Amino acid sequence: MSVSHTRRVQILYKRALRSLGDWYEYRPRYRYEAVLMRDRFDKNRNVKDHREIEALCNAAEQELFETQHPQPRKFPESPGGVAYEREVIPPDWILDYWHPLEKAQYPEFFARREQRKKEYLEKWDVEHGKGSNAH
Repeated sequence: MSVSHTRRVQILYKRALRSLGDWYEYRPRYRYEAVLMRDRFDKNRNVKDHREIEALCNAAEQELFETQHPQPRKFPESPGGVAYEREVIPPDWILDYWHPLEKAQYPEFFARREQRKKEYLEKWDVEHGKGSNAH
C-alpha cells in the first residue's frame, strides 16, 4: 500500500525532528535547528512536479538515514525501549486452570465469568452457526 505524498512528507518531517532531538539535548539549540528544518521543508512546499517531489523525498530520506544518531532515543514503552512488555498481562484463559479451591475464594466472580462465557458461546452460535469453530 502506498502512502500519499502529504502523509509521506509528514512522516519524514516528524522523523527529522526526532532525529534532531537525538542530537541536541539542549532545548534552545534543538528549537533553533527545528526552525531551520521547518524552513527547509517550507521552501519546497509549492513544488507541483511529481518527479521533482519524488526526488526531493528520496534525497531527504537518504540524508536522514546518513545523519541519524548512532543511539537514538526510544520511548520506554515502545519496542526497543527499556520498559517494553515489562508487565505481561496474563490472558483470560489462565483462570480456567485455577484449582477449584482457588476458585472457591472468589465465588461471585467465577459465577459471573461462567455466565458470560455461556453468553459468549450462545452469541457465537447465533453469528457463526453451531460447530463452525471446529476445523
